[in-house]
Amino acid sequence: MKSKNVTVRNSRKSEEPSKSVDSADAKSLLRGVGGLGRKSIAIIGVGLIGGSLAIQLHEKKISSKLIGVDANPEHAKKAVELELVDETMSLDDAIAAAEVVVLAIPVDTVVSLLPKVLDKVDKQIVIDLGSTKSQLIDAVRNHPNRGRYVATHPMWGTEYSGPQAAVRGAFEDKAVVICDAEDSDADALEWTKAMYRKIGMHLLEMESKAHDLHAAYVSHISHITSFALANTVLEKEKEEKAIFELASAGFASTVRLAKSNPAMWVPVFMQNKVNVLDVLNAHIQQLTKFRDSIEQGKFEELKGLIEGANTIRRIIK
Repeated sequence: MKSKNVTVRNSRKSEEPSKSVDSADAKSLLRGVGGLGRKSIAIIGVGLIGGSLAIQLHEKKISSKLIGVDANPEHAKKAVELELVDETMSLDDAIAAAEVVVLAIPVDTVVSLLPKVLDKVDKQIVIDLGSTKSQLIDAVRNHPNRGRYVATHPMWGTEYSGPQAAVRGAFEDKAVVICDAEDSDADALEWTKAMYRKIGMHLLEMESKAHDLHAAYVSHISHITSFALANTVLEKEKEEKAIFELASAGFASTVRLAKSNPAMWVPVFMQNKVNVLDVLNAHIQQLTKFRDSIEQGKFEELKGLIEGANTIRRIIK
């Protein structure tokens, strides 16, 4: 385990408000929306994403208490040992004790659990962190407590999982997408926005179907490509035992995402099936162009394909 991922609560130091928040915003957040001050926050799923969020909620003085809920008893125990949360509870007890409930679990589980959570809340704010949104939002569209729910997708992650993978400062200078914001109650929406600004994120608002399309192109296809390349090389490795001795840093960075947890990514691909297939077919067409130009000895065409790809520098520095 890399040392940067080890988190101990008593070693944390208070930090100044993130540069993405002005002083008025910071003071407002410290007072709390509605004058509540710091909030008791339950995090359902204290793994990579939930654990990393827990660190910043504590360090930015947003939480008065952090309550963990995890279906995996070992993860729950580890989250307490690493002081990511103050204590763990059952789901029902955590919802009753919390002012904010954060769902940081695989998207298929969120779809089934979110309506049940909304059944149990009164004034609590409910936030999810999943990377698909349309199916989830459809599942609670007509729920009487729909307004207490804010659909969000923090655009950050690593290939690691579990509470031991939690990273300090993970969300700094990253984007978070808030979907169908108009369907959330004003106080829930404003608190959620203030929280994300406080931990250093910049906000984007998007309709849920548009989010799922864009996420397929900038996130989901990257994982599929990495999984496929890893499988390709692993198949070759059966014949050529020394192949990994030749692997460079470029190969490692390309297949890094292939180490990601299938329990998270299979539900993402299946929930976003239409968009994932759209981008996957487009990607296969691009691969075919590369294959054909190489096979047919079309040097200029191959050069043009690479030069076209080079223009990504305008977007990614």
